[in-house]
Order: sequence, then structure tokens, then C-alpha cells
Amino acid sequence: MSAPNPAYRVREAAAPEDREACFAVRREVFVGEQGVPPELEYDTYDTTAVHVLAVREDGLPLGTGRLLLGADAVGKTGADASVGSLGRLAVSKAARGLGVGAALVRGIEAVARERGLTAVDLHAQTHALGFYERLGYEAYGPEFPDADMPHRAMRRAL
Repeated sequence: MSAPNPAYRVREAAAPEDREACFAVRREVFVGEQGVPPELEYDTYDTTAVHVLAVREDGLPLGTGRLLLGADAVGKTGADASVGSLGRLAVSKAARGLGVGAALVRGIEAVARERGLTAVDLHAQTHALGFYERLGYEAYGPEFPDADMPHRAMRRAL
């Protein structure tokens, strides 16, 4: 899996240092910029999720996201084990506008397809609905709070 921009690459975060890079981007964006408490940002799913990382050619982490599968995902997907749950999508401030977010979503979808999933769900902050709609996601259900921010559930069939 790779990004359309040759200045960075999107890949599964397999090594411990890759996961630390994912957590560093999340800390910058969610904890630092958005004020999410660290105890809400990091959870038990981090140990079982598939993490995806966007890295610049020189190794600088630009963005991350994760995919929950199976039992970890069913509470977020309406109890459908064939649907994965995309979450914790974050792009560092310096990398915004470069297509990193869209490349990460497509990378997570590729992982979901490889694992035999039929769709991907996510809980989008309401200000990001348009971004996900442009990538083929459709909102469903009512608005709800998460970390004191308004969200909507969205889904895209694969």
C-alpha cells in the first residue's frame, strides 16, 4: 500500500517504533491540538488494532489511523463482524493539505479488504463529514458526543 504522493508512503505499522510514531502523531493532534485527555485517547484496542502510518521519505511520521477487527469492532459497527472500524485518523499539522488523510483512509480500506471485510465504519467529528463523504462514506444515525466533540457514524462498502 502506498500513497499517490511520492514524498511519503503509507504502510502498516508493524514494528514497535512504527507504533510509537503513530502514538506521537495522535498525541500531537488529539491530545495537543484538540485537548483530548490521554486516558481517553489511548485504549486497550491499541494493542490489537491494525495501525497504518504515513511517513515522509526521510522517515518523519506524517499521519496515522487504525482499524479494529472482529470482536473489537462489533460494538462500533452495529454488531456486524464483517465490518471493520476505522478510527484515530490523525495528520500532523505540517502535513495537512498533502493528501495524507485520504491516503491513510485508502490504506486502511486496503487492509480491511485483505482481511475479508465487506465495509468500514467510522465515527467522524462533524466538521470532518465532508472529507469522508468525498471518500465515499455515508453518514447514518444521530449525532453523538465523543470526548466532548460532536460525531456521526459513517460507513463505506468495500
